[in-house]
Amino acid sequence: MLSRNFRPNLWYLGRYGSRTLATRPLPSKEHEYTNQPEYPPIQDLSFPAKKKRERESWHQKIAKLSSVEEKLYEINMPKYYGYKMNMLTDEKFPYNIKPFVQYATRTCFQSGLPQFYDPLKEEATKILEIIQGELEDTIAFEFSNCSNVMQEETSPVEREEAVVRSLLVQLNRTITNALASNFNHLSEIETDIDPRHEAFWFLGGIYPPTLVRKIKEGVEWQKQYANDPYDRNIQYVGRPYLALRHKLLLEPLLPKDLQSLDVKQDNVEIPEYRYDPLALGYLANFRHATTVPGFWPGDQHEFGLVSYQRRSHALNRDKYCAIDDLDEAIDSQGILSSFAWLLGQACYQGFSVFNDVTYPLTTQTIITDGKHWSFYAYQLNTTLLHTDQVDVNNRYNMCWGTDAMQLYESIDENGKINGLNTDVLRQIIMFYINQPKERGVHLKPYLCSTETRVADIQDENRRVFMEQAYKHMASNRPRHRLVPEVYQWEKIYKIDHKTRPMEPKRRPFELGENMYNRRMDEHALKYIPRAVRPGGPKSLPKFETTYYPNVRRH
Repeated sequence: MLSRNFRPNLWYLGRYGSRTLATRPLPSKEHEYTNQPEYPPIQDLSFPAKKKRERESWHQKIAKLSSVEEKLYEINMPKYYGYKMNMLTDEKFPYNIKPFVQYATRTCFQSGLPQFYDPLKEEATKILEIIQGELEDTIAFEFSNCSNVMQEETSPVEREEAVVRSLLVQLNRTITNALASNFNHLSEIETDIDPRHEAFWFLGGIYPPTLVRKIKEGVEWQKQYANDPYDRNIQYVGRPYLALRHKLLLEPLLPKDLQSLDVKQDNVEIPEYRYDPLALGYLANFRHATTVPGFWPGDQHEFGLVSYQRRSHALNRDKYCAIDDLDEAIDSQGILSSFAWLLGQACYQGFSVFNDVTYPLTTQTIITDGKHWSFYAYQLNTTLLHTDQVDVNNRYNMCWGTDAMQLYESIDENGKINGLNTDVLRQIIMFYINQPKERGVHLKPYLCSTETRVADIQDENRRVFMEQAYKHMASNRPRHRLVPEVYQWEKIYKIDHKTRPMEPKRRPFELGENMYNRRMDEHALKYIPRAVRPGGPKSLPKFETTYYPNVRRH
């Protein structure tokens, strides 16, 4: 006989019309009543509020992922064929680019190097008196010999880059060999020649394009959102001559901590350049978002010390820029290259464009063609630049830069340097003797302690799957089946005039499918042949398991 407290839960399966009886215990009355009424939060049900909650949920998921590769892969997950992004490179800097670069990186620029370097001048001067002869011999030898080796059919850009690359490699070797005995960090650095520096971020607050605005105005319930700001996807691709990395971080250039940085309180001026990057000539292209600071996750030398950037774009600048604003272009290159390199380093620490840094990162940048040298110091304080944060985030990044300084006036046929500028050599030495130190902060607060990178994953199947998926994504190789396109005859006869009503509807645009919204995990699974199935020819599963990023901690 059933107890009086027994309460059956009845439901119908529906398929065969049968009824199933199940039981579950009554809820406990211990926490049924509270002294104060508790109500669920009242949520805004408007369309923008719903989309914002979806974005915030995605941002929280990225923050909780275990490894660096999984975080970077999850950013690409919504787009199987890649994002439509504006490509920024170190090869072209259009006219009036500096306001855009400052807004795109949220950077305040100041002329001259910070006071942080003042204590290093005296020591750098003493070192220069000792090794100046070696540096002069290196400069004279590289310029006199490399220029003669170059073939006549070589372009001016290739000729300059070959000479400067050889010069910087030898200068770096001379300086590190001379100073390593007194500065231990120089014997521990990792040197990259022609490294791959790439960074991706979402730039918010951009005025919507005309096409997007007209589409929204044509839909009744979206008219009121037609002028809402727009996110632009920014991808930087650079290839410096040389980059030096160390295990420890450089000290912050500002004495303030991140909590005290405020744009309004500090009276910092950052230009508001909310126009589409297409107006500057940065064409959009579909590709996967890649963030690579010159090495793969797991390298112990994770923090940048000095990078040497190319200046060869100045040779062809007169072809697309009628006004001489080379100084602003070089400053823009110093800001952009420094920000991109530090953003890649921050992402390898577990931060992202949605999860801000908890401590500042610092780097030093040199832009040169061998004769003209520009020096920059950059401190990264924030990475939040998307639409939800661009007008709310009070933090800002800082960049200090010098005017271009001439290293020498001329080099005669005998290899003698005329008019050598020792200030340039002193500044180079100051960058090298700026010693990185232990910060005493938690470097990877958003990473799992046991699975910092994919190589640390214990499950072999998951480790191999994510390693191959991430490397293939980072390579940006085209898909074996390209994205379907609408041909001109289809645009005329099927979309504009609809003259083929009897033809079967098989194309994606005829079925109402937007192929650009396809996700990375929306694909056919890999079939396991019967002969190699672990449980026998007729066993399950028939398809290999996928291990796409999923929250496995917290």
